[in-house]
Amino acid sequence: MKNPTVQRDPRDPRRFEWIEQAREVKPIVLEPPHDISSQSNLRSRENLAGLEAYEGPWEALQARHLLSRALFGVRKSELEASLNAGLKATLDELLSELTLPEPPVNDYEGLEDGAEDPHVGFGESWLNAPHGGQKESYRIVSLKNWMIKNILEETPNLRQKMVLLWSTLLPTKIWDVFIAKASYKYLEKLHKHALGSYRQLIKDITLDPAMLIFLNNFVNTKEAPDENFARELQELFTVGKGPDAQYTEGDVQAAARVMTGWSITWDKRENEGPFEARFNAWAHDTSNKQFSEFYDNRLIEGNGGQAGRLEVYELLDMIMANRETARYIVRRIYSFFVSNEINDATEEQIIRPLAQLFRESDYAIAPVMRKLLGSAHFYEQANRGVLIKSPADHLLGIWRTLEVEQRGIGLHEQYRIHRSMLWHMANQGMEMGDPPNVAGWAAYYQKPQYDKAWITTDTITRRAGGTDSLLYWGFWISPEIRIKVDIVKFVAGLNNPADPNDLLEEAAHLLLGLELSESVRDQLKSTLLSGQLQDYYWTDAWYDYQSYPLPEGNPYQIVHTRLQSAFRQLLQLGEYHLM
Repeated sequence: MKNPTVQRDPRDPRRFEWIEQAREVKPIVLEPPHDISSQSNLRSRENLAGLEAYEGPWEALQARHLLSRALFGVRKSELEASLNAGLKATLDELLSELTLPEPPVNDYEGLEDGAEDPHVGFGESWLNAPHGGQKESYRIVSLKNWMIKNILEETPNLRQKMVLLWSTLLPTKIWDVFIAKASYKYLEKLHKHALGSYRQLIKDITLDPAMLIFLNNFVNTKEAPDENFARELQELFTVGKGPDAQYTEGDVQAAARVMTGWSITWDKRENEGPFEARFNAWAHDTSNKQFSEFYDNRLIEGNGGQAGRLEVYELLDMIMANRETARYIVRRIYSFFVSNEINDATEEQIIRPLAQLFRESDYAIAPVMRKLLGSAHFYEQANRGVLIKSPADHLLGIWRTLEVEQRGIGLHEQYRIHRSMLWHMANQGMEMGDPPNVAGWAAYYQKPQYDKAWITTDTITRRAGGTDSLLYWGFWISPEIRIKVDIVKFVAGLNNPADPNDLLEEAAHLLLGLELSESVRDQLKSTLLSGQLQDYYWTDAWYDYQSYPLPEGNPYQIVHTRLQSAFRQLLQLGEYHLM
């Protein structure tokens, strides 16, 4: 079967067709909402809403749209808190400064045969320990599990989404580096500066040991300049490849010479202590470095001795002074949080004003995010439900929204649960901490496919199997452990579960990227009513369950079976894959 994912824009009137063609389990037939039923109604107009503050109604539709982009899934308590607080207070919380999460520890010792760490005991930190040799892989999985744990457990805040953005914009590959304590320091920087200063983030990442290893700058010497990092610094991390990005090959070569001599404290690999960048003056090119007109013909004068280490800061200041850097980063932010489609009107009315704000705030990230997420433009109907969920949004989002209970709180249990999630997402094209290449995940940058890359004939089936397993036989953790969602408990926590209309409306607000059409809602309700026509068939069944809520009782079994079927259909709708 031909892969249909490159054939359809998810915003045209057939936007679910490419999902439905890829699916083996047939879902409910979808009817696109009338207000986004034509491509011309989306962005062909030139007078789109701009960056003026949104002053429209603050209802479930708007609050859910914001939270679905800012978080991984939306919990009922988070949606209600946002509705009660209003937009400004919601943004205040999403952009608030958080302490760094507790670092990972040895949570694998004794878990299975061969899971021993030669230097660190169970429950102890491995952050400054000598390299684990062949056992380093356990630390790496522990680190990736830590990333998943942070997403599942962090309070409502934009930080984890920003960490995902920066990890695809400024990526390393944890398995390639294969030094867990170095990769932790890289991730720590992403957390520290997630909503802080992009200028400082670039400075820290440029001299990050994991990055220096990943992009080969540790072998960049005056005798053999290596251009790998210098090229990616400009092409992917700052200036980008837009039509106005006119840096030259000479600029790449000059930047590589600036970076000569920067290496790693390799002695820390086999000894205790953190990895750090090291400047070897003997390997540094002390000649002058001339840059092109694109950088205002900047000359960075060469320096000998330890003074040569200062040249990298001149290089970064030069790059950050170029207006294309702010524009490129803002485009990547916009594509990640709003829409992949940036036409001329969007560029002029949204991107460039935001880029100007970015430069005026000395590359402070939070003001840009506040302006964008609080703008009238962000809440346009054309921007709702137009992004396809990543595997992380799909899997971790459903666990958060349905508040799946994780059996046990022990370190071994956590390790198993998060490892299972890690491989589940990897099988769908997104292994946390290891994007496929230095450009990150193609869904965030590759034209014209963009996020449609997440959906193939294989991944759509895996997604359906993942949600089905949560509802029915349990999400596979290990041969002896499978975790199921308590769907009856989830529904009991909704505001009016006895009314099938209110139940489905609230569930849709929490789970779907677009509103349910009337015909789809009627089909879902028919499942709750066992094919009967009157709402009281569900209402009576629910009240019978409340009178006798024991799981082994017939009333429980009736509502449980109907809810399983209804939510299976709900989670296989095309709208569920959108946010």
